[in-house]
Amino acid sequence: MTSKVHQSADRRCRPLSFVLTPGQAADSPRFTAVLERIKVRGPVGRPRTRPDAVAADKAYSSRANRAYLRRRKIQAVIPEKTDQAANRKKRGSRCGRPVSHDAALYKERNTAERCINKIKEWRGLATRYDKTPASYLAGLHLHGAVIWLRSLQPV
Repeated sequence: MTSKVHQSADRRCRPLSFVLTPGQAADSPRFTAVLERIKVRGPVGRPRTRPDAVAADKAYSSRANRAYLRRRKIQAVIPEKTDQAANRKKRGSRCGRPVSHDAALYKERNTAERCINKIKEWRGLATRYDKTPASYLAGLHLHGAVIWLRSLQPV
């Protein structure tokens, strides 16, 4: 009945990838699926699949997600949840290092929210008129392509 859109966006509020899940699904397990779908083509060569940094909210602050980003040499700009910090401090000297993130980069996390707002300008996507997940995902990709094409036009 419901669905949730997990997406990534660049700094210019253009969508890079979409993952559609049931509405009751958690956010954090879909983190790697969203990042693995990123492919940005340049003028020559292979498409770029690894961003320099990933800014996300506290819902994505898990050890597994941080380990995934470290393996791919991507800077994590994800603040630590308060309960995770409390558990780390409770362990005492075995607690490990506190998680740090770049506050200036974290302020730009709103680009993902602004990208969702651009997508919701299309009434069919905002009100979820499409009945099947495949047609809804197709609408997301279609409107994402329109956003990219509009951004390429000279101002």
